[in-house]
Amino acid sequence: MIKIRTAKQCGEADYGWLKARYTFSFGHYFDPKLLGYASLRVLNQEVLAPGTSLQPRCYPKVDILNLVLEGEAEYRDNEGNHIQVKTGEAVLLSAQPRVSYSEHNISKKNPLTRMQLWLEACPEGENPLIQKITLNNQSQQLIATADGGKSMLQLRQDIRVHHLNLKAGQQQSIPLQGSHAYFQSIHGSVAATAKGKTVNLTCGDGAFICDEQQVTLEASTPLKGLLIDLPA
Repeated sequence: MIKIRTAKQCGEADYGWLKARYTFSFGHYFDPKLLGYASLRVLNQEVLAPGTSLQPRCYPKVDILNLVLEGEAEYRDNEGNHIQVKTGEAVLLSAQPRVSYSEHNISKKNPLTRMQLWLEACPEGENPLIQKITLNNQSQQLIATADGGKSMLQLRQDIRVHHLNLKAGQQQSIPLQGSHAYFQSIHGSVAATAKGKTVNLTCGDGAFICDEQQVTLEASTPLKGLLIDLPA
């Protein structure tokens, strides 16, 4: 099964200093049918105005994956840990009980645009508190797994996150290990096919994928996207 969720169907917020699009229920946007998808709890794209911040807050036990699409951010926690992340980099914060985290657009001139995912973490799972990698220009880059490794982030759940970077007309087939997956177009248009059914997505659209062994993506325009391979 593959089913599209367009950008227009997502929740939106515009506070002036913060603009956001929410794939699943988040903040003031609530849909009881969309509280997440399998182990994917949150998928937001947000833009922070120059010099602004998201104030410290605590999180449930989730892995918070942020991809900086444009700009430069700093993440801090109340235990003194901090890291700066710029365009083309991804950071993973392993949320801990009683630890609060804040996010800052450290540029006084330019907005910060980033994609954020919350991925459920196994209660017993432990991994580095803060991890960072650079996204490359390969057509497919596995950026996060439960095992981690060189140039990969380590998750506390059996999830695989792929970053896609396809040229117009390029095709990529990706085997799926879990029973669920979610594809998100960050930029560009693509045809996504599973078991002979094809859906066409444009910038900002996503697709629910269920009980499939493989998905094939064919870019209509230059494409950047994420494929999140999820357990049940």
